[in-house]
Amino acid sequence: MPKVTVSSKGWVVIPAEIRKKYGLLPGKQVQVVDYGGIISLVPVADDPIEASRGLLAGGPSLTRELVREHAEEVKKDSKKWRK
Repeated sequence: MPKVTVSSKGWVVIPAEIRKKYGLLPGKQVQVVDYGGIISLVPVADDPIEASRGLLAGGPSLTRELVREHAEEVKKDSKKWRK
């Protein structure tokens, strides 16, 4: 892993192979994230909405789960009122 030095102005030069690997062209924005002892540079997506498309695909349907829970609550409430 390459080491870099922080300048007196706080600048850091990202090695060319890392810039190329992650498409960090001049003007590209990165977000600095502090993970409590670990600092990370995360490239900012050009279109965050497009980049997040399909992020939750294949997982459980939260809508279906909510509808199921609601149906159970309705069933419990209707039993209370019948007594």
